[in-house]
Amino acid sequence: MADIICVIGNKGGTGKTTLSHMLCQGMGLLGQRSVCVLTDMHREPLDPTERRYLIADARSREALNKVVDKVRGLKAWLGVIDGGGNRTEMDRRLYGVADLVLLPFRDSHEDIRTVIRDLEMFPRAYAIPTQWPTNAWQREAAERTVAELLAPYRDRILDPVFSLSSSKFLLQKTLPPGLPTPLANACRAIAHQVVELLQLPLEDDEPLPELGVRPLATPQPQPMQRVMAVAA
Repeated sequence: MADIICVIGNKGGTGKTTLSHMLCQGMGLLGQRSVCVLTDMHREPLDPTERRYLIADARSREALNKVVDKVRGLKAWLGVIDGGGNRTEMDRRLYGVADLVLLPFRDSHEDIRTVIRDLEMFPRAYAIPTQWPTNAWQREAAERTVAELLAPYRDRILDPVFSLSSSKFLLQKTLPPGLPTPLANACRAIAHQVVELLQLPLEDDEPLPELGVRPLATPQPQPMQRVMAVAA
């Protein structure tokens, strides 16, 4: 059966949609088949042409149930559900069907306060820093803040996804040909973290199936868990 990954969290603007597409793109680069599932009523499905993953429109309760059931029946696939922001009841529902839950947060005290509440609400979830600063001074300040405020959750914090202007390409209606190498590397890095968490055996590419619901070089710092361990 396929694994379901849900990208959720009460705070809006943390990069849930960007993270969902980067994860799916990275999985495709690793040869893993996946589908990015849209649930946000304020967004439109993107064109799957040239992408390394499928896109499914699940903006209604019926469509979401249908897509989850369909994805579950696919061997060695991943379903990545973009949960949207400020929807606590939807988050609770998605948490109930997820094999892995990701809670993106940015380097602000407001984001961190919110992700702390979400980590308490969803004890199986992992927090993942997103749109993380690449400037050395800003990055050090962000890491100090995380080490101070999120110390009790250090084992549930993944390595950061750094701010990358080219990530906006993945959210265009139609994917442009030839994505930049730094973006591909960032997508792979996210995918590798998920592969390790789920202990997935990667397989060779196979043709994409019909889902039945509208298929449609930055310097890298030390891993976040190591930074927090040193700070502790």
